[in-house]
Amino acid sequence: MSWVFLAGAIAFEVAATAVLRVSDGGRRRRLVPVVGAGYLVSFGFLALTLRAGMPVGVAYGVWSAVGIALTALLARAVFGDRLTRTMLLGIALIAAGVLLVELGAH
Repeated sequence: MSWVFLAGAIAFEVAATAVLRVSDGGRRRRLVPVVGAGYLVSFGFLALTLRAGMPVGVAYGVWSAVGIALTALLARAVFGDRLTRTMLLGIALIAAGVLLVELGAH
C-alpha cells in the first residue's frame, strides 16, 4: 500500500507544480489556493507512505526523482520548456542514485 500512497504523493506534487506554472508564479492569485492544496495533499500522501512502513530515504528519493522527471516531461509537453540531452542525463543520474538508495535499504 505504501507504493500506492507514494504514487498519490507524486501525482499531487506534479499537478500542484504545473498549476503553479499556470498561475504565473502566483500572480494569478485565484490559483494559489489550488497550488497550496495540491502540495498539502501531496505531503499527506507522503506521510501515509511513511506510516505504511516505507523508509524515509527511499520514499523521499523516489518522490523527488519521479517528481523531477514527470515535471520536466510535463513542462516540455504542455508548456514547451526545453528538455536537453544534458537535462535528460541529469534525470537519469538522479534515477540511478535513487535506485542505489533503494537497493541499499534492503
